[in-house]
Amino acid sequence: MTTPYQQHPYGVSDKSKVVAGILQILLGGFGIGRFYMGDTKTGVIQLVVTLVTCGFGAIWGLVDGILILVNGGVDGQGRPLRD
Repeated sequence: MTTPYQQHPYGVSDKSKVVAGILQILLGGFGIGRFYMGDTKTGVIQLVVTLVTCGFGAIWGLVDGILILVNGGVDGQGRPLRD
């Protein structure tokens, strides 16, 4: 049996998949979940899209949060989020 640390050469992130997903669902229009994960570029883009579309861009954050919870994701260094 292999541990997650043996499967990934750089280890597993210290960031939680559940926390990132919930933050993204609740505050995804502001990119908060992406900022938490260390993905500032996508977080800023989500914030700008939400502001430019007068709030309708927040749907992207909601869908992104659900995908993070279901599929997981990676942090800013490319390491998979822990469960």
